[in-house]
Amino acid sequence: MRYGICILPDMPWATARPLWRRAEEMGFHHAWTYDHLVWGGLPDARWFSCLPTLTAAAAVTDRIKLGTYVMSPNFRHPVSTSRDVQTLVDISDGRLLLGLGAGGTPDDRLLGQPSLTPKQKVDRLQEFTLLLDRTLRADHVDADGEYFTARDMRLVGGDVRSRVPLLMAGNGPRSVRFAGRHGDGWITTGASTDSLDDWFAGVAANHDLFLDTAAGRSVDSYLSLDFAPGSPLESVGRFDDLVGRAAAVGFTDVIVHWPRADDPYRGDVAVLEEVAARLA
Repeated sequence: MRYGICILPDMPWATARPLWRRAEEMGFHHAWTYDHLVWGGLPDARWFSCLPTLTAAAAVTDRIKLGTYVMSPNFRHPVSTSRDVQTLVDISDGRLLLGLGAGGTPDDRLLGQPSLTPKQKVDRLQEFTLLLDRTLRADHVDADGEYFTARDMRLVGGDVRSRVPLLMAGNGPRSVRFAGRHGDGWITTGASTDSLDDWFAGVAANHDLFLDTAAGRSVDSYLSLDFAPGSPLESVGRFDDLVGRAAAVGFTDVIVHWPRADDPYRGDVAVLEEVAARLA
């Protein structure tokens, strides 16, 4: 099992920088941040951009993987995103984990774009992902899609895609199957429920679907423990129970959020420190 920590980009870099350094010192395998213009969970909060934050994090760390949790097509185009990814892969020396998802509200309306149905958002994500994959592998890319076009997009100097995994987020069967076919890994929050047994039953069924669709390919699976009923950092015992159940399902990685003083993700940093002491 590998362990990840997500640090929300709701604080200035002078405050966030020690947390990213501490995450590496604690022994976490990967650290993540959200990619939104405005996040619905903290719509009135000060908010900072994902890719510059990860670039700064790459400059103050040496080993820990750095992830987008998760990037969406709501305000991104695969052509320009491929250049950002190429740059961050270079700066981080190949430590980027590229999480991709369909995106939600309010990001889906901030640019004044037409409303999309959930199916259309998944359609758009899949088109985005396949074109992004191409632009990270090949030079002189042209494309004409329903949502995105490309004209002679250049990739000079070699294959970037082999240095960055595409980790597809999703909870519905269509998205899980797409992750199994095209992703290097799958990220899930599970379905909303008040029952821990039901939550794990749902993620276990999707995990089986993911592996079946991957058909023997080497793939990773990431479970966000904060979306289980109850906080994973309520106590060390609670954390151990959730991790044990995730391991029994077959997940390769689990992720928790850095505890905040207020909701969401309210928690005790002392519990995180105690959990992390065993990672090092």
